[in-house]
Amino acid sequence: MITQASPTPDLKFAFGGARVMITGGLGFIGSTLAARLVKLGSEVTLVDSLAPTSGANLHNIAPIQDRLRVEMIDVRDVPKLGGLLPGCDYLFNLAGQTGHLESMADPITDLDVNCRAQLALLESCRMVNPGVIVVFASTRQVYGKPDYLPVDEKHPTRPPDVNGVNKLAGDLYHILYHNVYGIRTTVLRLTNTYGPRMRIKDARQTFIGIWLRRVLEGQPFEVWGGEQRRDFTYVDDAVDALLLAAARPNAKGRIFNLGGDEALTLSELGDLLVSANGGGRFVVRSFPPERQRIDIGDYVADDNLFRGTTGWRPAVGIREGLTRSLTYFREHLAHYV
Repeated sequence: MITQASPTPDLKFAFGGARVMITGGLGFIGSTLAARLVKLGSEVTLVDSLAPTSGANLHNIAPIQDRLRVEMIDVRDVPKLGGLLPGCDYLFNLAGQTGHLESMADPITDLDVNCRAQLALLESCRMVNPGVIVVFASTRQVYGKPDYLPVDEKHPTRPPDVNGVNKLAGDLYHILYHNVYGIRTTVLRLTNTYGPRMRIKDARQTFIGIWLRRVLEGQPFEVWGGEQRRDFTYVDDAVDALLLAAARPNAKGRIFNLGGDEALTLSELGDLLVSANGGGRFVVRSFPPERQRIDIGDYVADDNLFRGTTGWRPAVGIREGLTRSLTYFREHLAHYV
């Protein structure tokens, strides 16, 4: 059983009794956020299409399924989605197509989900609930291959794939609707979020997922390249950040990076996972050509702007996060493979 950190009093004040909608709510970040909001006393509605290529999983909400509302709606179905907005205090906009290779193979679907649907949702907010507070989950992919490390919010944006281009458009739409229409939006650019409830059947969500599955099944996992440096955010820390982004008035209308305290090479992360599991092995492979073309190399986030604005600090180190993840999936593996 994964325990949640105790909510701070100001978050109880902000979210207690509030009506909250989470798009992509059956995914691992959305469901973890939902559990925290239920604990805070919010009235929570999850919106998800349960697309087979997403991380959505009904088992993610099994402990709290009788304490929230679930609406099976695709984020592209704007009329149905807009019908849920009246009276909503907070909208955590987490729905999206996250696969980078998938965005190159099917760019029009990625455009529809990550760009057109985001604009349509913001337009619905403007028309039926301009007072809603919106937090949009974006990605470090918008920066592309870094010019310098760590990457701050002033770094040029050069997305290396269709997914990054469309997510960047989503960022800018959210800020535009704050600047022009006064909708209180905040954008968080996430990097390598991992933890319990994530998709582990394959590498569609992150490479860490398939690593966890392989090591738990006693199979070797593949590390592509191996020397790239990355930082990682445990899902509970990401949820803390989402809540603070919504609750802090000084975060409105701004874009923030989110990272973690530790940066490791992928080979170092592989060693750490094997150690945390008490056994296992991995093989270092060259990048597949189609993946090499869009890989960004080293990436470490400078998230000091967000820390200074909201007081956020990551609480879970990478070894502890991997240990918690392994513990969760050992107990629940049948629901995720």
